[in-house]
Amino acid sequence: MGLFLAAQLDFIFFFYGLAFILLGAVCFSVARGAAARNSRIDLLGWFGLVHGSSEWLDLSALVIDDAPSFQALRTAVMTVSYLFLLEFARLAAIRLGAKMPGRWMYIPLLMTIAVIGVVDGQVSANIAARYAMGFTGAIGTSAVLVIRARTVEIISHRLVSCAALCFGLYGVAAGLIVPVGDFWPASTLNHNWFMKLTGVPIQLVRGLLAVALAVTLWSAWGRLLAIAVDSKFYTAYLRRHFLTTLAALAVVFVGGWALTDFLGGIYKDNIQAEAQGDLNLLVARLSGETATVEAMVKALSGSQAVLSLLTGDSRGARAQTVLGRNVDASGATLGQILDASGSVVASSDDRQLKLLGAPNAAAASYFKVAMAGREGLQFVQDAESGLAGYVVSYPIRREDGVVVGVAMLKKSFAKLSASLQTFDRPFFFINADGVVMLSNRPDTLDRSLWPVGTRVALAERFGASGGPPMLESEITTAAWTTFDGRRGYVLRGAIPQSDWSMLIVSPLAGMFASRFLGIVITLQLALTTLFHFLGKQHGVRDSLQMQRRADLQVLADNLEVKATTDPLTGLFNRAKFDLVLGHELVRAERYGTELALIVYDIDHFKEVNDAHGHQAGDRILIQLSEIVSREIRQTDLLARWGGEEFVVVLPGTNGLTACLVAEKLCHAISQTTFDLVGTITCSFGVSDFVHGDSVESLLARTDDALYRAKINGRNRVQFAPTSPNLVPTLQLRS
Repeated sequence: MGLFLAAQLDFIFFFYGLAFILLGAVCFSVARGAAARNSRIDLLGWFGLVHGSSEWLDLSALVIDDAPSFQALRTAVMTVSYLFLLEFARLAAIRLGAKMPGRWMYIPLLMTIAVIGVVDGQVSANIAARYAMGFTGAIGTSAVLVIRARTVEIISHRLVSCAALCFGLYGVAAGLIVPVGDFWPASTLNHNWFMKLTGVPIQLVRGLLAVALAVTLWSAWGRLLAIAVDSKFYTAYLRRHFLTTLAALAVVFVGGWALTDFLGGIYKDNIQAEAQGDLNLLVARLSGETATVEAMVKALSGSQAVLSLLTGDSRGARAQTVLGRNVDASGATLGQILDASGSVVASSDDRQLKLLGAPNAAAASYFKVAMAGREGLQFVQDAESGLAGYVVSYPIRREDGVVVGVAMLKKSFAKLSASLQTFDRPFFFINADGVVMLSNRPDTLDRSLWPVGTRVALAERFGASGGPPMLESEITTAAWTTFDGRRGYVLRGAIPQSDWSMLIVSPLAGMFASRFLGIVITLQLALTTLFHFLGKQHGVRDSLQMQRRADLQVLADNLEVKATTDPLTGLFNRAKFDLVLGHELVRAERYGTELALIVYDIDHFKEVNDAHGHQAGDRILIQLSEIVSREIRQTDLLARWGGEEFVVVLPGTNGLTACLVAEKLCHAISQTTFDLVGTITCSFGVSDFVHGDSVESLLARTDDALYRAKINGRNRVQFAPTSPNLVPTLQLRS
């Protein structure tokens, strides 16, 4: 599981970053609410947004070259994110009554981190920022949330306590478990320690904590919305919507992870196939180099001159010549003829024969193999030049098959090494102890690939250079592992007839680029899912609020109708009449337009009620209202004045025309047969507006005209004079 998760770091970084960006978005949404307006939760929003961006920069570092400038950028963005977190904790502590330093405290903190980065590198600066700002900010936020949970009113105690716990755990995961450093506690309590302890990358734990924080604050946001909307339907919908969104996102992430791993698996298979092909090619190239020497050493061992030299049948001049020709033809750096005791009897290097006491190779493995009757191939490192090479040996036999000596050719890898420097993948030709003998990375020569014995013993045997091993442990066949600080695919293959091997490394940058397509698709699906569900939620909330506004408007309209309508007749009431008459008087006064007023009531209505009952009277009032409504204009206002009295406001009408209207109404009423009663009559008073009139004066004149119509015999229309001292000039009878 650990190896699998370690290979998924790119998706883990993506998941980690997206979780914090989602946390930031939720915090910004909560911050817009009235209840959270003074909590400065927007600082947590900026923390989530910036910190999520820093994790996506870490993801980019897996794909592109992680140059020192890019490392500095990533450290700076991470530090800024922790600055927002620390500021939120500081302000929250101040609101709770704690005495805290001002913002000036960030200046020495940031300067210290910057100096550490310049002096000791970006890794140390990253660790310092996590210790000083990440851990402090997260633990401080956790503490203030714990205190806040005791007095919280709108958001439940459980949600705030959960958020406090998540921030506390995040403070430990991000602020104490840091990258590997050269100083304590980073040298002990670090990413590698956590990976070995749990088999899980710490980045995955941080991402899960970020998801828990986002979900917790999202739940809090939902509660705020439910309280604001105050609808059981919306509260139940919001709960279902929340669970559906989480389920959909979980499906998107799991499917996206599977897709990413599938795309990476395709590239991984290609990488493994290409690495195997390159390894076979290098081994074949090496075998090709040794094949020529093997053929020449066989030819040398079969030479009659060489056999004669060993049996004492001739002197060594001819054998020396044959040896020199074979050395030149094979490109070897040294050729020797050894007798059965291991002593050199002929050599292409004259200096060896001039030494006091010829060299003896009886202890050499290539000599022992050849004396046993087999071909010997041994890879060696030249003691003087330090270059790797190989020794090929072959037995020299008499006619009866008895081995009487050994022919040996030695060749350097110098030309082979020069020709392979342009090979596109790092390769390493290593001995049995894992020490690099040949490579297209010259800086790794004589360096061990994995820990073997003591460094002192290794240096004495092979001249191995210092420096840490490039692998944590020996690779026997193949592995996806960390090589010299970078993830890669390492493939090892044995060199035939030797205990040396070839190792080739394929960096993971290409595989991360292939997996990046799956990450982009997952991001698109996740954003689409979020936008869909959030848009749907906003749509439901807006529809509910619009419906509520419509219901309130209908209610307001109904209340207005009830407030201005007579409940019996359905006509406007006295309040509406007063309002309209006042407006029409102002208009007539301002613009000089005409205005008339009619007041009428039912003659002898009390006798009708006494004779037929009040229900019959009510039916007469209703039927009378319908008759008059049909006979007047839509622009005229008909209202019930009170009891059996009614008024008609006639805008744009003079007194004479109003009298004609009243006469028509009087005639229509007298010609109508009313249920249970038969015929009835009405008396009408009419007046028109004159300059300076008020509502009271106009009503007084009109009411006076009605009174005169009553005393003059009823069932008639009486026009009011414009001056109370004038005798009425118009009197109409029905």
